[in-house]
Amino acid sequence: MDQPVNQREKARLHVSLALPNGGRLDEEDIALIETVQRCRSILGASKLMGISYRKTWLMTDALNRTFETRVFDTFPGRRGGGAEVTPFGERIVAVFRSVERRSARAAAATLEELTSSLDWAFETGTSSAALEETQDSRSSA
Repeated sequence: MDQPVNQREKARLHVSLALPNGGRLDEEDIALIETVQRCRSILGASKLMGISYRKTWLMTDALNRTFETRVFDTFPGRRGGGAEVTPFGERIVAVFRSVERRSARAAAATLEELTSSLDWAFETGTSSAALEETQDSRSSA
């Protein structure tokens, strides 16, 4: 059944930056920075985000190694230990959010064109099965 255009979801743009030194910066990284900023803890951030402590720690370490300036300062083992986002980390969030806003504005007309061309009867599961079947046939060939 066709939905009126004004009731349909709009296409969303997801930003992921591949940095020239091999690092990356994406929405999950920014969410981690923002969550650590709120709770001042890597463990707390892992719980709030629903990801393992190990993955959270690896992400914080990767972000700190990606840039010359630290994104997080950590205080393990100290009384009242935890983590905090550095001013540079706050700047990364601001820059990333700016890229998101500018990209969304630049792509708005094109995304609207794509959205207006969608078949709203499409079922995601059907496409996934077809994709798996295609991959299976390629690997057995």
